[in-house]
Amino acid sequence: MAIKMVALLDGTLIDPAQPIVRADDQGVVRGDGVFDALLAVNAVARDLDAHLDRLSASARLLQLPEPDRVGFIRAIEAILQAWDWAAEPEAVLRTIHTRGAEGINEPNGWVMAAPLDAASRRQRSVGVRVLLLDRGFDGTGIADLPWLLPGAKSLSYGINMAAKRYAVNNGADDVVFVTPTGGLLEGPTSSVVLDLDGELVTPAQDGILRSITIDDLVEATVKAGIPMRFAPLTVEDFARCRGAWLLSSGRILARITHLDGRPLSDSPLDRDLAKLLDVPEA
Repeated sequence: MAIKMVALLDGTLIDPAQPIVRADDQGVVRGDGVFDALLAVNAVARDLDAHLDRLSASARLLQLPEPDRVGFIRAIEAILQAWDWAAEPEAVLRTIHTRGAEGINEPNGWVMAAPLDAASRRQRSVGVRVLLLDRGFDGTGIADLPWLLPGAKSLSYGINMAAKRYAVNNGADDVVFVTPTGGLLEGPTSSVVLDLDGELVTPAQDGILRSITIDDLVEATVKAGIPMRFAPLTVEDFARCRGAWLLSSGRILARITHLDGRPLSDSPLDRDLAKLLDVPEA
């Protein structure tokens, strides 16, 4: 998606083409930084506090200075006020926080905004074709290994993007990572939920990124009386599920229509979940 707006932490809006990062910023040369992405709809930023909390949590995992929360809110408010919501009613806002240039000890931060891409909007209604890809290790196996940054949303996103490209190059839209023993983990930019006989089940978030959309779904299903729990899931669970979804902050909810090329049934709860998560209509 093309970036249309950039805001600095003092609330200044600048041209996206204007340089704001030094060539030796460690976020650029080493991926030593964190980010978070949230959806804004008609000038309202969804789950703003939760996303800023997760940005801070990611920063702590990388032992970065604490992000300037007030500055990020100021930058986000500047974008919300300046964005043309009549022309683009949905925008993805990315908060960026890097370690800055080596030896200077001054972190760098800014917010970028782009219209929600057409593919994400389309996948809400038509669903996604998914490939299962081996991530090479268990989620619980890295939970106690802080140098592997379990649960951090770091700028080192090369593997995630490579997985998405692999999916597209092989006739799919997205990926669900699995462990070497067949346990389900997460997507490169999403979480997975299965409908098992009317109960929603999602993998325990040990060693994977905490999903704010999953948190929203947990809260909504409690109010709606729909059972939901965290539990280990395996590839075999897809064979017995009534349906499955990928959840993320931008796309929000997309049902999985095909798994490794094979059709997957649509859950009878699909419309209910879209309503509970307040998915914007196409």
